[in-house]
Amino acid sequence: MTDAGTWMDALEARLDATLEGFLKANPQQECLLGDQEARDRKRHLQRDRIALKAEAELQRQGLLRLAEDIRRWQQRVERAKGAGAQDLAGRAEVHIATLMEQGRARWQTLAELGERFAAVDRALQDLVGAKPAPPAAHDKTAAANSGEAGLETDWAAFETQQEVEELRRKLQL
Repeated sequence: MTDAGTWMDALEARLDATLEGFLKANPQQECLLGDQEARDRKRHLQRDRIALKAEAELQRQGLLRLAEDIRRWQQRVERAKGAGAQDLAGRAEVHIATLMEQGRARWQTLAELGERFAAVDRALQDLVGAKPAPPAAHDKTAAANSGEAGLETDWAAFETQQEVEELRRKLQL
């Protein structure tokens, strides 16, 4: 390293030692620092959760579009076969197989997002469970609203799961 790197390392070590000494002399500050770190971690996990939900929604929408494309191409295959255009029907069936493979890949991506979402959710629950939140300064309206929001979230997840299961059945045709 250069002299600047050594200087920076020495400064960092000195700052760490100063902070450690301060925290030993002021244990309440260490508690506050831990609380701040927990709040920062919670915010980070909540942002991750929101981003994962948005990505899952994009994947779900893509699956719905693919299912519609598959249905449309299956109808085209039937029309082509009915008209005796076997070559065209065969090419359309190959296209359907490609679309179905894309659907399986999207489904796998959605499943992986679900696993990551569950891991973030567990981390959030662990973080919240590890330290009880202080009582809200608001009235019971805040609790009712958060319960309502949780119901909306759970209902949206249920509907998404139902649509995904329907897509799965259709892709297995």
